[in-house]
Amino acid sequence: MILIPAIDLKEGKCVRLRQGRMEDNTVFSDDPVAVARRWIETGSQRLHIVDLDGAFAGEPKNADVIHDIVEAFPDIDIQVGGGIRSEDTIQTYLNAGVRYVIIGSKAVSMPHFVDNVASEFPGHIIVGLDAKNGKVAVDGWSKLSNHDVIDLAQQFELAGVEAIIYTDISRDGMMGGINVEATGRLAREIRIPVIASGGISSLDDVESLRPIANDGVIGAITGRAIYEGKLDLGEGIKLAAEFNSNEYF
Repeated sequence: MILIPAIDLKEGKCVRLRQGRMEDNTVFSDDPVAVARRWIETGSQRLHIVDLDGAFAGEPKNADVIHDIVEAFPDIDIQVGGGIRSEDTIQTYLNAGVRYVIIGSKAVSMPHFVDNVASEFPGHIIVGLDAKNGKVAVDGWSKLSNHDVIDLAQQFELAGVEAIIYTDISRDGMMGGINVEATGRLAREIRIPVIASGGISSLDDVESLRPIANDGVIGAITGRAIYEGKLDLGEGIKLAAEFNSNEYF
């Protein structure tokens, strides 16, 4: 298993939100490239980058910063989400060197879009599913849909996506620990990899993932805790690497 540091971008700066609220953000750095370098030098194999402005605008707003990071670290796998709602946007990111693009809101509102891009860009499409109590959240987490998260994940698996990022929105940014039970349940119901997200704030939280590592949970994303120094990323990476030999990396 790998531990993946998150870099959330707002107005060109590295920030963290609480439970997805744009108005509740903390700026951690004016230099996202330096932040990326810090995490890579700590041992990160992959970066999770989110264009927050893009997510709310429906189109990329921090693409220049993302391109700078990709150009600076061409050997690192980078997954990008936020405002990716067209094939042209996907193609532009992949041309720049991004390894994976993450489809979020549009995957729920227009599932056929996922069918199309998973076929056109095989091996590069990840779907992000944000859920609470088993139901997928929409509209910037402001409301829950009637979609069951497992049903949707199975649908996207059939479409040919590379992986699912599963976020328990009640935990994200709150550093309250991962929802291990729900994450493991999802992973056992699909054959493609699951990446856990939301709430990892300590080595104990990383350790809590050990029982579901062999269920197909290949990685976990961590954010606020590594910026605030509550989780030593290097130690977390070493701990996660103990869980299993991962066929996906």
